[in-house]
Amino acid sequence: MEYIIRSGGGVKCNVKLPSEGVTDWAKTFLEEFLLFPSLPRPALLRGLLLSVAAGISVDNAEALALLGMLASFLSLVESDSKVVVDLINGRDVRNVQSAKNSEGQQQPAMATELEELLEFLSSPSPPVKKAAIDIVRGLTGSEDGLQSLFSYAKIALPSLSRLLSENKEVSEPAAEALVNLSQNSQLATNMVEMGMIKTIMDLLYKPDSSITRLLVMLLVNLTQLDEGISSLLQTEDEQMKGLYVMKLVRSFCRASNECSDQFEHVGSILVNISKKEAGRKILLDPKRGLLKQIIRQFDSTNPLRKKGVSGTIRNCCFEAENQLQNLLLISEFLWPALLLPVAGKKVYSEQDISKMPLELGSALKIEREPVDDPEIRVQALESIYLITLQEAGRRAFWSINGPRILQVGYEDEEDPKVMEAYEQIGSLLVHGSGTEEPSTETSK
Repeated sequence: MEYIIRSGGGVKCNVKLPSEGVTDWAKTFLEEFLLFPSLPRPALLRGLLLSVAAGISVDNAEALALLGMLASFLSLVESDSKVVVDLINGRDVRNVQSAKNSEGQQQPAMATELEELLEFLSSPSPPVKKAAIDIVRGLTGSEDGLQSLFSYAKIALPSLSRLLSENKEVSEPAAEALVNLSQNSQLATNMVEMGMIKTIMDLLYKPDSSITRLLVMLLVNLTQLDEGISSLLQTEDEQMKGLYVMKLVRSFCRASNECSDQFEHVGSILVNISKKEAGRKILLDPKRGLLKQIIRQFDSTNPLRKKGVSGTIRNCCFEAENQLQNLLLISEFLWPALLLPVAGKKVYSEQDISKMPLELGSALKIEREPVDDPEIRVQALESIYLITLQEAGRRAFWSINGPRILQVGYEDEEDPKVMEAYEQIGSLLVHGSGTEEPSTETSK
């Protein structure tokens, strides 16, 4: 399964069911059916799903077409034997039978077949349920499939949600389907309203959870919405507010050294919630100490983690006007996270390092790996700018020899957008009030 980070910050699962041998299989299936003309309709569809589960490969469109063909077969077999003959001879009659609305107009049979397929998600038969969820997952891999399922959200979403607590064989494709469905903002809203975030958080911390990564990905998409952020922050419950976030941050920090990083996408969730003031306040609360824990993950070699941390810091710096003191309380971790990505490649002189705190100087006196992602460098510079907009922030920046670091970094920079971010801070430091380097502070 391939996971794709979408440009809007969401995540999707890239799924595709291959198409091969559909016509031959349909012919064989119908020929065998003629031997059992009394076979009831549900059993026929069950046979289809069992066949798919046994290895019959169909793509999204063919899956629905076969369902339509077979679902209508029983209603035709007694009244129009020619259809049976045509099917067995390989003629395409999948659209022969269609439903009529109250005005007598023809309508595609797809809706009825899709509804029946979704009902199989609640089947007591494990093979049927497995086959049904595999087809639904396949549908979510295409725009047409997503659009079809959108019309049956009231059936699909609760059914898929219930499957999340079952064994991995069923819960994994169900979670993948929900991740893809949550790309649609209306469906994501429906999920939030039905309590999906609580369901996810309850399942996430079950000892036997086998879909942790997918559940976190689903949270990424749901927190693209204001309603999803509020639900994750638990803003309506004063006693519980921030509990989910604390759990996610703890898991984010603990999982960083694991080979299979199940919580790497938590960084994207933190970026999402820190876009809102309520989220920033929780992260900046010194009693919780969450931002300090998050910043320490910036040293990770995982680019998803690094970008998530950088974006979260930037968003939290929008509170600098009111919470500068809380930001500077963690300056030991904050300044290295903001300045090292934009410090350039050079080894700094002893004179420069002597004016820096140990955590910065020790890193800049040796060769280091550059941060190649220009977005991270821009975010770091924007964070510095937001801090230095405040007079106390500028004084703190001068005290660590910050302007010198930016000067050296600017000399190495080649990206136009990053250079513009450097220049914005430079202009502020030169023309802003209270930006003169105090000689008493820099001599320390």
